[in-house]
Amino acid sequence: MSLKEQIESLGKEAVELIKKAENLSSLSALRVEYLGKKGKLKNILKTLGKLPPEERKEIGQLANRVKEEIETVLKEKEGELKAKALEEELRKNRIDITLPSGWIEAGSSHPVISTLIEISETFISMGFSVAEGPEVEEEKYNFDMLNIPPDHPARDMQDTFFVNKDGFVLRTHTSPVQIRAMLTRKPPIAVIAPGRVYRKDADPTHSPMFHQIEGLMVDENVTFKDLKGILKIFLESVFGKDVKIRFRPSYFPFTEPSAEVDIGCTVCGGSGCRVCKGTGWLEILGCGMVDPNVFEAVGIDPEKYTGFAFGLGVERIAMLRYRINDIRLLFENDMRFNHQFKGIR
Repeated sequence: MSLKEQIESLGKEAVELIKKAENLSSLSALRVEYLGKKGKLKNILKTLGKLPPEERKEIGQLANRVKEEIETVLKEKEGELKAKALEEELRKNRIDITLPSGWIEAGSSHPVISTLIEISETFISMGFSVAEGPEVEEEKYNFDMLNIPPDHPARDMQDTFFVNKDGFVLRTHTSPVQIRAMLTRKPPIAVIAPGRVYRKDADPTHSPMFHQIEGLMVDENVTFKDLKGILKIFLESVFGKDVKIRFRPSYFPFTEPSAEVDIGCTVCGGSGCRVCKGTGWLEILGCGMVDPNVFEAVGIDPEKYTGFAFGLGVERIAMLRYRINDIRLLFENDMRFNHQFKGIR
């Protein structure tokens, strides 16, 4: 039998066997047997060098055609066998959706999310709406329009995460949302701005990422008395009707006058303990009347309108409500910790 006839016969033999292959392992064995480095086609072509040049070219072209044909049939058969194997796997693992399912234990609500929702609903019940804004914020909204000039300490690199040199930062508070609300809405305005904020802090009571809810009310004849009344309703709804509340003078660039709000320590009842550092009081939020400079920056007439703003940390309130002594526990996702709050909303 001539070399040409051997190659043609080998091709027909390989194609027939490949088409009869019943699984992927036998198909792989046939690939090695006919096309491998020590396969039958290679062995035949070892004698190619002994042929005359004109015959060598013809036999070489024939060998390439036979090789391509075998590879084509191998690929087609491989696809067929893979589809068959997948179909068999799906048939074996078929799920009868009419059968009753196994018991799935209910999850627990995270204390931060539960606290945030409850706070938001309290203010919504008093007529506030929810406003949102970007977490990567322009400096003009995060600082400039809030009466915080470029040389203010709050803009120091130690406190703020700067995204780039083009004036973008990770917002340090949700006050920019209030600015955007005043730029796009006309008074009367009553909004709360819940969301994540970022500062360079990391210790048992501070986190580089935490949640805030800030509130804003703007209208004619809004007074500090209105602010105190709304915050009293809020704090009593969270900590109970018997909670003690006090306002202390303070300073914020975007409010004047400004105040810190304290509540009676929820741990010792006001008698003094390690949590309240023996004072019987816990700082809970900051607030004040909107500074006229802020109104002018957003195009609201400070001679006609007044307003108040307040801001509070959601994690701090959650820690006080559930007596959590380390803020890092709220973000470690330890299931032993999370499961303790099963049953809360």
